[in-house]
Order: sequence, then C-alpha cells, then structure tokens
Amino acid sequence: MLQYQPEPLDLAFQALSDPGRRAMVERLSLGPASVSELAKPLPMTLSAVVQHLQILEAAGLVKSEKVGRVRTCALQIETMTQVEHWIAERKRFWEQQYDQLEAYLARTAREEADQ
Repeated sequence: MLQYQPEPLDLAFQALSDPGRRAMVERLSLGPASVSELAKPLPMTLSAVVQHLQILEAAGLVKSEKVGRVRTCALQIETMTQVEHWIAERKRFWEQQYDQLEAYLARTAREEADQ
C-alpha cells in the first residue's frame, strides 16, 4: 500500500483553507504577536487558537517561541514564498493562454472581415 506524504504546499493550502487561520496569518503579516493577541479578535477559545496555530506551524507557515509565560508567533517567510511562487507560476501560465486566445481571436476576426 502506498503511503501518501503530503508535500509542503499541500499542508500550507490545507492550513490556509480555514478562515480563522487565514485571519491569524493576516495579523502576523503585520509582525509577531502573542497567542493572546491573536486570539483577541477571533470568536474562539484560547485553546482553539492554540490548536489552529499548531496546524499553521506543522504546515511551516508560522513559527513560535516561548519566553517566560508568553508564546510569540511569527510568519515563516520561506513557506509563504513557496506558496507565492506556486501561485505566480499558475498565473503566468493562464496569462499566456489568454494572450494566445486574444491573438487567435484578433486574427480570425481580421480574416472574417477580409472575406
């Protein structure tokens, strides 16, 4: 039986599929924050926030460190860069497809006008 090993992008997109986790990533894009700061605007318990952060950490999107009693979280830029690169490649491909379609439609429109 084949064992599926999720790739980093799979984990990142799975982690980002939740609106609460996206809100946490959005907040962390402004800079590091404590778990309680991340939890404050969210309609969930502190323990739920910690569970969501564990998913973000497992996906490589967030890193955290505990100093004393405060756990501070920050974005992992490397993983975010991989996600951004993957999306940019897909965007570039589809832009090329649309450019080719636009050229084809312009060419066929001219040919029809000439007839």
